[in-house]
Amino acid sequence: MLDLKQLALTLTPVPPFRLDLTAWTLRRRPDNCVDRWDGETYRRVLVAANGEPFEIAATQFGPRAAPQLRVTIHYRASSRGLRRQTAAALERLLGIHLRLDDFYRFAARDAKLKPVAQQFRGFKPPRLESLFETLVNAMACQQFTLTVGIRLLNRLTERYGQAFVGADGIFYAFPRPQDLAHADIETLRAMQFSYQKARYITGLAQAIVRGELQLEEINALDDARALARLCELKGVGRWTAEYCLLRGLGRTHIFPADDVGARNHLQRWLGLPEKLNYAAVHQAIQPWKNYGGLVYFHLLLQSLTEKAIIAAE
Repeated sequence: MLDLKQLALTLTPVPPFRLDLTAWTLRRRPDNCVDRWDGETYRRVLVAANGEPFEIAATQFGPRAAPQLRVTIHYRASSRGLRRQTAAALERLLGIHLRLDDFYRFAARDAKLKPVAQQFRGFKPPRLESLFETLVNAMACQQFTLTVGIRLLNRLTERYGQAFVGADGIFYAFPRPQDLAHADIETLRAMQFSYQKARYITGLAQAIVRGELQLEEINALDDARALARLCELKGVGRWTAEYCLLRGLGRTHIFPADDVGARNHLQRWLGLPEKLNYAAVHQAIQPWKNYGGLVYFHLLLQSLTEKAIIAAE
């Protein structure tokens, strides 16, 4: 086995920025094996263009007013293109170049939003690495709690993702379409995926591998057309499509109103006595309609704080 090699780069996020909050918004649950966080460093395995897995590790340093990320790339074969790929991945995964100035100005004038915006100031809205990964995430979580969904995704990743052997153990990249296109349905069922979910995931992967589906094209569509296009895919309904607009395409005005967990967070935050349905969520979120996705993420962070998964400040 070749010894590990190492590259380094420094990235400068748009302030304010907090790696810890952003990592947790991406990670969601402590046992997520794809997006790892140890309290100081964010880690993830990616796959290079040549098919070789490599690991990235990002640590924040410097004052919050002028944050920087120290990034280390661990690899074994060629380093060609790794710095560029890593920078692009972290820009997406950690939202490091996103500006939330308008949101903060708006929140400062809104009595309800101001406390939660101040509490989690510096978080950036993340996106999963690809729209394919976002769709598989959503499909795994359909009709399950987030905790169960993350565990399903862990099993999928450890069975089909590219393995990277590092100094601290073996870790896996999230499976690519070519990794899942020929996944065995019965193997997926043994991992607790339903027959339908297994068919949806493998069918999506096969369509991409065969060139029949170009998910990148959806990014150019407006919200209505993107939702309609996503809902044409097998296994994709309104919740999955809205989830993909927010977590895959970065449409931070979208609040996935069919998300049961998000509905409950919103109900508690607003102190409403009754459960919300889809229409009621849209009515309730109306005062913050231009920032629906940012409200969604802030309420997720608030929930993680209440569960003591992340420490309150």
